[in-house]
Order: sequence, then C-alpha cells, then structure tokens
Amino acid sequence: MVIVVVVVVKVVVVLAAEVVVVVVVKVKIVLAAEVVVVVVVRVGEVVIVVLVLIIIAVVVVVVVVVVVVVVVVVVIVIVEEVLE
Repeated sequence: MVIVVVVVVKVVVVLAAEVVVVVVVKVKIVLAAEVVVVVVVRVGEVVIVVLVLIIIAVVVVVVVVVVVVVVVVVVIVIVEEVLE
C-alpha cells in the first residue's frame, strides 16, 4: 500500500511520461493485481484533475457572466442619469 500511495502522489506532481515509467517499473516488481489497482487509481486521479479543470472553467464562465451583467447594469444606470 505504501508503494501505491507513492505512485498516487507522483501522479499529482510529475509528468505523465514519468508516471508511465513508474507504472512500468511496478509491473516488474509487484503482483499484477497491485498494478491494476495503481492504474485504476491513476485513472481516478486523471478524472479528478479533469473534474477540477471543468469546475474551474465553470467558475471562470460564471465570473465573466457576472462581470458582463454588472457592466451592462452600470452602463444602463449611467445612460438613465444622462437622459434625466
């Protein structure tokens, strides 16, 4: 389990190529079942990263929409003030 945890940490902090190298090394030194677990965990980490990126994108879109709405409201208020 310690080795698996180390691999998960490496998934988070290193390039994909290095992670693949680590997994290949594990194939030589551990049981196949453990390798499957590592690969599944690695895929899970990738899914988590993708979800985080999607969440960030949604937040950015929401912020942009809010900014646009605020700008439109400010412009409308200014125009109303000028017309009065």
